[in-house]
Amino acid sequence: MNQESWESVDDLLAFAIDKEQEAIEFYTDLAERTDRPAMKTVFKEFAAMEKGHKTKLENVKTAGTLTPSSSKVLDLKIADYLVDVEPRPDMDYQQILIVAMKREQAARNLYADLAAAADDPAVKDLLQALSEEEAKHRNRFETEYDDFVMKEN
Repeated sequence: MNQESWESVDDLLAFAIDKEQEAIEFYTDLAERTDRPAMKTVFKEFAAMEKGHKTKLENVKTAGTLTPSSSKVLDLKIADYLVDVEPRPDMDYQQILIVAMKREQAARNLYADLAAAADDPAVKDLLQALSEEEAKHRNRFETEYDDFVMKEN
């Protein structure tokens, strides 16, 4: 399902649920491939968080509401200045972090744009909350990038 085929809130939610499933698979794959024990744990945690997002979306699709996040997330903007990296099996740690940051930024932007376009207050709240969650995820990877890559150079 793509953006052009949204005819209802259910279509929008189905699209977002599909994107969360892709994220679950992405982070599960990274957890299996990394040789850094700390990041293996982080990737597994992110897969679990994305599964939580998927569940929230599925619940809203059937029932109704989600409370938006009450806190804003600091944006280090590191992801804004990195060259895009396509996921490949032989990526090094820096490339893995870049892909993860870019995915989280794209997810944040998607949910923010969808929230801005939503008419239903419950759906708007859900999308804003998910946008903030994705910002938190991006921030975690930016912090790791700052600690690991930028301090080594």
